[in-house]
Amino acid sequence: MDDTTDATPTNFIREIIDEDNGTGKYEGRVVTRFPPEPNGYLHIGHAKSICLNAGIAESYGGTFHLRFDDTNPEKEEDEYVASIKEDVRWLGVDWGEHLYYASNYFDEMAADAEALIAKGKAYVCSLSTEAFKDYRGVPTRPGRESPSRDTTPERNLDLFRRMRAGEFEDGAYVVRAKIDMASPNLHMRDPAIYRIKKATHHNTGDTWCIYPMYDFAHCIEDSIERVTHSICTLEFEVHRPLYDWILEELETYRPQQIEFARLNLTYTVMSKRKVQVLVENGIVDGWDDPRLPTIAGLRRRGFPAEAIREFCRRIGVTKVASLTDMALLEHCVRGELNLRAPRILGVLNPLKLIIDNYPEDEEETFEAVNNPEDESAGKRPLSFCRELYIERTDFMEDPPRKFHRLAIGREVRLRYACLVTCTEVVKDENGEITEVHCTWDPESRGGAAPDGRKVRGTIHWASARHALKVETRLYDRLFTVENPDEGEEGKTFLDHVNPASRETVTAYVEPSLAEGAAGDHYQLERLGYFTLDPDSSAGDPVLNRTLPLRDSWSKMQKGGQR
Repeated sequence: MDDTTDATPTNFIREIIDEDNGTGKYEGRVVTRFPPEPNGYLHIGHAKSICLNAGIAESYGGTFHLRFDDTNPEKEEDEYVASIKEDVRWLGVDWGEHLYYASNYFDEMAADAEALIAKGKAYVCSLSTEAFKDYRGVPTRPGRESPSRDTTPERNLDLFRRMRAGEFEDGAYVVRAKIDMASPNLHMRDPAIYRIKKATHHNTGDTWCIYPMYDFAHCIEDSIERVTHSICTLEFEVHRPLYDWILEELETYRPQQIEFARLNLTYTVMSKRKVQVLVENGIVDGWDDPRLPTIAGLRRRGFPAEAIREFCRRIGVTKVASLTDMALLEHCVRGELNLRAPRILGVLNPLKLIIDNYPEDEEETFEAVNNPEDESAGKRPLSFCRELYIERTDFMEDPPRKFHRLAIGREVRLRYACLVTCTEVVKDENGEITEVHCTWDPESRGGAAPDGRKVRGTIHWASARHALKVETRLYDRLFTVENPDEGEEGKTFLDHVNPASRETVTAYVEPSLAEGAAGDHYQLERLGYFTLDPDSSAGDPVLNRTLPLRDSWSKMQKGGQR
């Protein structure tokens, strides 16, 4: 899935790889990997990493690995493993035979821990996590050595093997690398590399009761798999000295770790932990809620994989942390859907329109273009009758001068059908308009004025007799501020949740929608892009609004509104 094009600029990662290939550092090999922890669903920030790693491997004729860093059994589940595989595959990435699990290497990792202990480079520590934080100190002041630091290798090996045998309770001991308690980098101050966790693992069951820490496991996994360039986000830059130290002390193959700036996106949160809070508190309806930045949520909302890959290509790869505007992602989605989404007519906020001079028992069909961007998509028939639905906002009883839609005494074009002129309205006891009455010009079939008169307004419609009644979910930004992580003092991201991020309405659409399948895309003309939700059933579709046709949110923001 090499998404590079002539317009794609090079980046510092490719420059490093080019230099390595030029010097023969890895014998010309390029092996990258995407190493998710199966403790939640992937989000679009992970999509950037997937596209980067898989794209680099493909463009250099190398190999891409999908590897699960499953070293914490208390937070990992088969559900997350399955969702990650589905998401990576949906993005267009094929890992082939290169699917790996950290848990497959637990024997090697335990042996490596023993090797470090035997060399006097690791020890078994009885301090609790909280107690060691005090010993570790702060970057500007050296830490204190653990009372267990000078225990003999023989004693440490005995304790480690007894840990492995299950003799001790959780938290009784950890294994620490013996590095430098005076290092300005806290990650080098005797970090924990193994801990006791008597929990069932999704892959190994109850085989193990000790598990490696992520920093210890990750570099060993890369080394075992002969990864050449271990590409990760900037927060791991301070972990790189530990990555290198472990592999140097083990005297084994060492990949090169390279860091890049992670993706931060406006009006959302890019943290699995925070997404989990939203899910567990019922603020959203699961990990695949269309308001979330999870890949599953974006897919359900109707964002095509091609648009996500194009977005990742456009934002590029840098070492500078920044906040990317959600509007760019939405622009990529609109560009893709404009080319591929078939057009249909539908009404979200219906108002009955009755054509008084059209015979009550008659109906006819008109011809509509399926996609003006794709001539091969052809045309379709539209059923027409005396009673129709139009969008309530397409009628005004007392319109302003520049309102070019329907009003009493005004003529408009019904898209693909004919010209109608409003003659009167019917209101209920509350004064709300319930019906608009019109007359039509039978000579205007197809929408053209027979005498060439100019008709400025064109509106969409649905046949009251033929239209399909559809549950439609209208989605908006999940948060009301650009950066929910940096809200006002004393507030959290939960204080900025948009209460109007989802609205459910009953729409009337062309009956052909009943034949669609979950994931099918449509453009409801003048209304936006929509996708059939997996909740749909035969003859009973559910529509998600993927996006409006234009970014109305940005316009509201510029006008000082929320």
